[in-house]
Amino acid sequence: MSGHHQTLALLLFSAFIAVTLGITTWVSRNRRGSAEEFYAGGRLFSPLENGFAIAGDYMSAASFLGISGLIALYGYDGMLYSVGFLVAWLVVLLLVAELVRNCGRFTLADVVASRMSERPVRIASGTSSVTVSVLYLVAQMVGAGSLVALLLGGTSEAARSWTVIGVGALMVIYVSLGGMRATTWIQIVKAVLLMAGAIAMTVLVLARFHGDFNQLLNSAAERSGHGRDFLAPGLRYGGDWTARLDFVSLGLALVLGTAGLPHILSRFYTVPTARAARRSVVWSIGLIGSFYLMTIVLGFGAAAVLGSDEVRKSNAAGNTAVPLLALDLGGGAGSTGGTVLFAVVAAVAFATILAVVAGITLASSASVAHDLYASLKRRRARQHSEVAVARVAAAGIGVAAIALGLLARDLNVAFLVGLAFAVAASANLPVLLYSLFWRNFTTRGAVWAVYGGLVPAVLLVVLSPVVSGSPEALFPEVDFHVFPLQNPGLVSIPLGFLAGWVGTVTSTELPDEAKHAETEVRALTGAGAV
Repeated sequence: MSGHHQTLALLLFSAFIAVTLGITTWVSRNRRGSAEEFYAGGRLFSPLENGFAIAGDYMSAASFLGISGLIALYGYDGMLYSVGFLVAWLVVLLLVAELVRNCGRFTLADVVASRMSERPVRIASGTSSVTVSVLYLVAQMVGAGSLVALLLGGTSEAARSWTVIGVGALMVIYVSLGGMRATTWIQIVKAVLLMAGAIAMTVLVLARFHGDFNQLLNSAAERSGHGRDFLAPGLRYGGDWTARLDFVSLGLALVLGTAGLPHILSRFYTVPTARAARRSVVWSIGLIGSFYLMTIVLGFGAAAVLGSDEVRKSNAAGNTAVPLLALDLGGGAGSTGGTVLFAVVAAVAFATILAVVAGITLASSASVAHDLYASLKRRRARQHSEVAVARVAAAGIGVAAIALGLLARDLNVAFLVGLAFAVAASANLPVLLYSLFWRNFTTRGAVWAVYGGLVPAVLLVVLSPVVSGSPEALFPEVDFHVFPLQNPGLVSIPLGFLAGWVGTVTSTELPDEAKHAETEVRALTGAGAV
């Protein structure tokens, strides 16, 4: 990339960082320091504001960089991510949004612990939430590294490493100083920027093909190197039964995983009522739905304008397809329009990464402090000490995410998020649905549901071709994989539900009818909600 690209993009990066740090500083001076302020922003956000923040939380680097890249490389099969991420919101809207807001306080564990023995349930749920969050954070770190590698010409591994470290440091600052209120405003600003950037790019792609979407698809197929197969199922997930089962496994994880993501569930606590939580989801569905439709245009646009080989040459996983497309649409390398559009898109993508990592870090640090730390103390932790622990936890989680981000920097970011969704759907969704809808659910069932999904999901990923046994693996030089699928959801999600059922029916604990009735009334009416 030319020096003009680097200078302009870095200036825009710096401007966004300066604005977000300004927001964080302003919020830190006006906070009360309570747990409610730190975890939930004082529950003062409107449905519209929270809807934009949820969309900002959800439309991650995986969406903007990873999905478009997968579509540019694999055509129809890459669209599974767009469709899966979008359909998942119907599960959130219909099953969990309002009920979680009524039953919980700050975290997923609050919902489950309301009718169980608190300590074992909180430890299990907290462990699961931190695991999912760290996996999701790794994807954002990889996206940041790919973006800056492209900006600097793709030659400097040191630059990629320092970028990952810099993003980790910024997210710790955002969370530690500003809490949920600063994080929410950062996500709102980022959602507006991302939607504006995606709309502009989509209009330019369609204008290149005179508004003829059919011509766009035909050109994409022609330049993909696969012909008409590019527009049909099976290019990535076809051929043998293993690939087809991987397709089903990934689809299950994407559709069911959103309802178990800690950083999405925590957003429902930032509004004052359950009705506001549901309206937040409606607002976010409109934003998210239109965004994912645009990623389809951008993905096929990258294949049609650049060609799949050019995308793969820049980044084998396809993570840089959208910035390269922006460069071409603006007039090509060396042109003023190309320089400006490339820099804007790169800055928006970087803003996306910073905002999402802040939200995920806040949710995971809340799980550490509110669930793990408070449970491990003999008496309940006082609020101010809990918030202090959350700030320390943010730093620890940042270090873990940086280390894993450096390790996984050659994997596709959308694929990495698919793994996080699989763990969330396996460990968090079963215990959440059982707690809300099964009258006889017990503490043993809750603990078994979490670990019965979490342990197999993580173990199967470790034993899969993602970690070893393939050229694209984390450790390509060794081979200890025994599980054939890249995504564990097809096996681990049913295991989570099965473990919860077995734990409950074999438990000697009698279900507390009164607590269930109280939880049911609270979930459906909001009576007694915090």
